[in-house]
Amino acid sequence: MLKWSCRRFCAFVLACALGGAALTVQAGGQVEEPLADSVRTALSMAVGRGAAPQLAFADATQKASCERWALALEDKLRKRKPDELVRREFLVTVCYEAKRAGLEPTLVLGLIQVESGFRKYAISSVGARGYMQVMPFWARTIGNGDASTLFHMQTNLRFGCVILRHYLDREKGNLFLALGRYNGSRGRAEYPNMVTAARRTWQVPAADAAIQMADAGAAHGLSR
Repeated sequence: MLKWSCRRFCAFVLACALGGAALTVQAGGQVEEPLADSVRTALSMAVGRGAAPQLAFADATQKASCERWALALEDKLRKRKPDELVRREFLVTVCYEAKRAGLEPTLVLGLIQVESGFRKYAISSVGARGYMQVMPFWARTIGNGDASTLFHMQTNLRFGCVILRHYLDREKGNLFLALGRYNGSRGRAEYPNMVTAARRTWQVPAADAAIQMADAGAAHGLSR
């Protein structure tokens, strides 16, 4: 009887471990660091402290370019997000938030693929949340203090893109170091290499052309 119980217990532990692995792609997370008041204020303004952020394209051209970009990538995301409306809204929002922060949308998609596998409610073993695996301390540091909002799609994408932009600025544009800092593994190659490889899978000619049109309309980001 004791032998059977041990086997059952081991099987239970293994199942839990496998289940946890299915929910978490990367266990790393951003490290809470002291921020200068000016930096904290700028980041707070960038994410906004009010209600969930809304899409506010600068003009119809930028909106249309993000919609074309989303359309070009819909098929690649279909298995992960079967609902067409959900899929389209997600991709358009990724495009908007990425361009707003001065990032390439395909980079953001690659990061999401590695961080959460496109799971809205993913939680890592260190507590990072949502699509872009944002650490809860950011809600307290530059948000409204409510970490549960990090499960809201656009809020999570807003925070993630603003944080990655912040790390890029800190690393003077060095994407390798910025990605490592985002994952809490600065200086190690594994995570940046994974994101770079994932990013390539989202680079398709039609989508790239749509983004180039958006870039022609605005050199850095969107209206808010």
